[in-house]
Amino acid sequence: MVNPILRHTKRIIVFVIGNTVLIFGIILIFTPGPAIIVIPLGLAILATEFVWARVLLHKVKEKIIQQKERIKINF
Repeated sequence: MVNPILRHTKRIIVFVIGNTVLIFGIILIFTPGPAIIVIPLGLAILATEFVWARVLLHKVKEKIIQQKERIKINF
């Protein structure tokens, strides 16, 4: 059994790192940079510990697939 203190500490570390990457990705929307890569990466980090992030990541993946299909149709 995993020590509850270690599990809680891991969740906090994942939360801080995931949110930092996610916020950086949001900043990249307004500045030159690969926001479309960094935002899902931040969500993927958060999804390792949080269900809400897993659900949001799934929605982002669906939107990316829809956009990919829309681009294929237009060309």
